[in-house]
Amino acid sequence: MAVALLGGLLLLSGCAGGPGGGAASPSPRPAALITVDHAATTLHNPATPIVVQADGEPLSKVVVTSVRTGKVVAGTFGPKNATWTSTSPLEFGARYTVAAESAGAGFLSASKSAVVATIPTDKTAYANVVPDPGLVASTGIGVGQPMVFQFTKPVVNKAAVQKLLVITTDPPQPGAWYWTDDQDVHYRAATYWRPGTRIHIEAHVFGVDLGNGIYGAENNTADYTVHDSWIAKADGATETLTVFHNGAQVNSMPMSLGDPGHPSHNGPHVVSAKTPSIVMDSCTYGVCQGDPGYYSETVYLDLRISNDGEFVHSAPWSVGQQGNSNVSHGCVNLSPANAQWMYDHFNIGDVVEVTNSGGPPLPVWDTYGDWEVPWSTWQAGNATN
Repeated sequence: MAVALLGGLLLLSGCAGGPGGGAASPSPRPAALITVDHAATTLHNPATPIVVQADGEPLSKVVVTSVRTGKVVAGTFGPKNATWTSTSPLEFGARYTVAAESAGAGFLSASKSAVVATIPTDKTAYANVVPDPGLVASTGIGVGQPMVFQFTKPVVNKAAVQKLLVITTDPPQPGAWYWTDDQDVHYRAATYWRPGTRIHIEAHVFGVDLGNGIYGAENNTADYTVHDSWIAKADGATETLTVFHNGAQVNSMPMSLGDPGHPSHNGPHVVSAKTPSIVMDSCTYGVCQGDPGYYSETVYLDLRISNDGEFVHSAPWSVGQQGNSNVSHGCVNLSPANAQWMYDHFNIGDVVEVTNSGGPPLPVWDTYGDWEVPWSTWQAGNATN
């Protein structure tokens, strides 16, 4: 009897609720935590996608919209809808609104609104190609034409950027990159291109850190074809310009180079532009109207061979000196008929090799002094940072 009573007491104790007794209420369900990378904190690099993450319940909906265009950015969900990643290209200087939702049985429904701002366009630089492929589409380029990426702002991280520049030649002709200044990087082989070579160049610099807070604005590609070899040899010792087509001599003509006060640069020059006429004005280098030696004259049949004012051009005023003395301001003076022949046969990338001019070597930066740099130096490169 005592044993039965004790068991009853234990049963009673185990079921008692006490004051206010009853079943315990469950804890409130937490809401899913949704985060958006770079939202309202730092400027976003458009080379990387926008990523939305949910900690808890899977994402059920994500809409990212360009504020400027109103276009919805495409994207994909990751495993179990724990993430969403944009797949459409993003832009510099843009703002994107993000609306994300998460809903399910395990957590309370959640939503997230955010704005992602990308790096502004004034913090970008373009990698332009030189020469303009459209300019030489019908003629091709000459054997002396270097491949050039010209950045619109200085590049600090040259070594890192250089690794993202690609050259393909057919037939293969190994070459190397060399920075002629902080904005121009050139590529050439050990010798002139072989006629008929097809060249494809690429710059994979979109979103790449160029240094000093500047980023690559976009990638760029271009294609070129090398035409026949045209090389003119301007010898100051004989005052003669001798022309070779694919290695064979096809013409020879008297000429006049720069006078002793304005000697032509020595070394290989490359035709960078041609124009039927140009006004040559000495005021561009500081000798202006009223000064001794001032001139301003329209000159015809002009092949530019350096950026500091050296041309092959028609010079009817110096025909008497052509073939016997140097009287120009650094240009290669020819008779009108000979200048016309050169203008008809020479195009961008063709070569004029100046020797015995009495002048200094053409500087590497002077469009284009590339061939004055020894191949061993060029091949070693100069991208040290």
